[in-house]
Amino acid sequence: MELRGIILEKLPVFKGTGARGDWVKQEFILETGESAYPRKVCISVFGEDRVKELDAFATGQPVKVSVNIESREYNGRWYTDVRAWRLEKETGVANQPPDMPAGMIPPEPIVQDPDEGADDLPF
Repeated sequence: MELRGIILEKLPVFKGTGARGDWVKQEFILETGESAYPRKVCISVFGEDRVKELDAFATGQPVKVSVNIESREYNGRWYTDVRAWRLEKETGVANQPPDMPAGMIPPEPIVQDPDEGADDLPF
């Protein structure tokens, strides 16, 4: 799945040690503009290579993120993880009107038929 938007914030890097050895993870907040109301999504990158890849992107930069979404159950509760496996610089957002946030799609214009409503009765 692909998400497009701007990076709002990068959260601190988490490091730890598990049964398979050391690990590193970082989360960031992506604001999507795929609807009339922007949505915020917390996305994680896992592994030293992905964390370094995220470092190359600045806050406020438009990106295209390829993600896997997975949920798992633990003690009767479900937890969802949105994990990025590719980050790309977004292109083509420069053609948007200046009052539109980056990554937001402008609404379609409403076109009315001039004859529409001409035959309508007032009641």
